[in-house]
Amino acid sequence: MLTPGRYVGLPDDEDDFDFKERFTSLKAEFEAQLKEEAELNQKILENLAKVKIG
Repeated sequence: MLTPGRYVGLPDDEDDFDFKERFTSLKAEFEAQLKEEAELNQKILENLAKVKIG
């Protein structure tokens, strides 16, 4: 038989997923990444300004 449900079961119990906690954690991680991105972009711009094409 090739019915996927027969071989791949779904858990019967609900996951203890706290949306608010997970969202807060992901938001903080994202904000930290945005800050790091801004810092890296600034460093790139500074290094590009040092490049002389001549």
